[in-house]
Amino acid sequence: MGTMSDKERDSFLEKPRYGILNTLRRDGTPIGIPVWFEWNGEAVRMFAFGESPKIKRLEVDARASLLVVNGLDEHETWVAFDGPIKIRGSGGFDLAEKLSTRYWDLSDPKRKGTLESWREVAAMFRLLEMKPTKIRTYRD
Repeated sequence: MGTMSDKERDSFLEKPRYGILNTLRRDGTPIGIPVWFEWNGEAVRMFAFGESPKIKRLEVDARASLLVVNGLDEHETWVAFDGPIKIRGSGGFDLAEKLSTRYWDLSDPKRKGTLESWREVAAMFRLLEMKPTKIRTYRD
């Protein structure tokens, strides 16, 4: 039991997993929501619509935590990234399109249709990027 090496962490994060993004409401209470993410070894990248509540919360307070956990058929394992999130005006849809192949079966007409509808409003997407100030890991 204990922490993971960087190699173990990166191997764990290569599998399609949901992250729980925790941000802060105006009154300071946390709120967690599931997100798609990408870890490149230096930064965690996510996306959101520009008018989404999470964007509004991050504009007020950029501090956040992203928690990624094991599946039910795996030993207890998790990675948590803590740090401020920068909101970028471009790149959000590109990441959404890239991650759609990781998280969805695009042969499913419903999923393909959703991606097409996102493409029509691509300019509304924002890229969220966290260069973590702290990374915590656990492996059973």
